[in-house]
Amino acid sequence: MMNDGLPRIVIIGGGTGLPVLLRGLKKHPVDITAIVTVADDGGSSGRLREDMQIPPPGDIRNVLAALSDVEPLIEEMFQHRFNTANELSGHSLGNLILAAMTSITGNFVHAIQEMSKVLNVRGKVLPAANRSVMLNAVMEDDSIVRGESKIPYSGKRIKRVFLNPEGVKPLPETLQAIREADLIVIGPGSLYTSILPNLLVKRLGKEVCKATARKVYICNLMTQAGETHDFAASDHIKAIYDHMDCAFIDTILVNSETIPPDVELRYKEELAQPVHFDLDRLMSLGIEVVQDEIAELDGNVIRHDTKKVSEILYSMIIDETKKRYNA
Repeated sequence: MMNDGLPRIVIIGGGTGLPVLLRGLKKHPVDITAIVTVADDGGSSGRLREDMQIPPPGDIRNVLAALSDVEPLIEEMFQHRFNTANELSGHSLGNLILAAMTSITGNFVHAIQEMSKVLNVRGKVLPAANRSVMLNAVMEDDSIVRGESKIPYSGKRIKRVFLNPEGVKPLPETLQAIREADLIVIGPGSLYTSILPNLLVKRLGKEVCKATARKVYICNLMTQAGETHDFAASDHIKAIYDHMDCAFIDTILVNSETIPPDVELRYKEELAQPVHFDLDRLMSLGIEVVQDEIAELDGNVIRHDTKKVSEILYSMIIDETKKRYNA
């Protein structure tokens, strides 16, 4: 069912990839729900999580900023990170405000809702759960690495990841948004530390599997050392399926643009390379492959082209709503 005539899109992820996509998507006439991981335990988020016993605010803060419609200076202030020689050092103002609002309202979700009003946010921002979760990884040698921030630096290949506590529950609003979606988008983001922590919230993952909406996976542009070294596009899909016990992705969006050689060389020094999309294997999984030039250079970093990707997704959601509502 559409809200005020707007098609509904649910985007699941975290890290730096999700806000990049949302900045482009909010310019289109769609009803956006962003479901964001609460597994972060590093940096400012990790300190606030430990000191105040609240879910980590960092990924939520970045998504709120991306979907906000305020003066640039207000957004800049919200995103400002202190660089001092005291306990404020490393904290971003937005993280501190979310922590304060959680103390005032007594509830992390209420804090997000209040901040959404202040920042005039286009859409809904929901944590994958209303409490912190600990992400753990079982490595290929069966050793266990505990903590999202430590997993990519273990120097070992990941076999699987799992959450503590295991039975963490999603918000009812999250499940409802997934049920009512016209399009569900997974990613972009770090496979094991930004995407899977959402889907491993059991009832959330099951709801995604059951949902009738078309499900699109936005494949990463580059592999990631410590997570997806040497992964092709189909390896990303296989890792998700192995964790979910269901094959649910209908479409994968991959980059067909050549990465400039000097940029590729710079990434190679970080043990990263462009993700190869293995067309035959993807198609053998029954997945529709959409390929386009969706990369752009942001300083020294390759990012998804927010304008191009949001246009592709908007085109998909219009097709889906036409099918669903016989428009």
